[in-house]
Amino acid sequence: MGTHSFYFYILMALLGLGVLQGLFMGLVFMVQRGIRARVNIYYGLLLVAFSLTLLHNIFLLGGLDEYLNWPIYFTLSFPPLLFYFVKLSLYPRYRLRLTDVKHFILPVGQFLFFIYVFVSQPGLERHFWNPFYGALEQLLYLITFFFYLYSANKYIQHKSAHRGRNTDLRRVAYMQMLVYIFWVLFFVHTAFILTDFVSYEFFQVNLRSLKLYVGLGALSFAVLVYWLGIYGAQSLIWGKKIMERDNS
Repeated sequence: MGTHSFYFYILMALLGLGVLQGLFMGLVFMVQRGIRARVNIYYGLLLVAFSLTLLHNIFLLGGLDEYLNWPIYFTLSFPPLLFYFVKLSLYPRYRLRLTDVKHFILPVGQFLFFIYVFVSQPGLERHFWNPFYGALEQLLYLITFFFYLYSANKYIQHKSAHRGRNTDLRRVAYMQMLVYIFWVLFFVHTAFILTDFVSYEFFQVNLRSLKLYVGLGALSFAVLVYWLGIYGAQSLIWGKKIMERDNS
């Protein structure tokens, strides 16, 4: 593992706190009961998926990945979970249909792929599935996330154009705040991923050898987890009454 600086431990502490707050808020959402229980489960799973992925990144940064016998990152689950949280929050009377299954093909496929790798080919090199080297996984991750963010925003715009009482307006405002800020944060996170890829593939410059770049890149993902936790906390505290009114 080598000797690390004080700033490294500060970084690890920030990432670790992100994992803890994300897992805590995720569990809080998943145990919620009432009208919004069906909606909250999506947000709870989203928080847990993000938190476990952040934990996976901590293992990699700390050089502890050799002790991690199972990949715990779920990048392809993020987009549909966020999308359905937004959609069902705006349209709580919507009932899932068979056609909705297509949105979960990639997340399930990602999970089944890891099961196949570790059950049938336990000695396979880690770089074969590692997200930092898996260009296809990263490409799917970025494309699907931007697509679902765009789709979620379209639902928000449609609801805003056809809103009813003042409660609808406030509900739309909550969703706009979640998605718009996520747009900005995810764009920054994407910039780190693409810069790393382009610099290495086209200019043979390995930015991952720069500690500052690696640290900021890790924080760009951790901030996403923090934002989800902060939004979840404030929505439960201040927005519960607003969001539980089923007036779609």
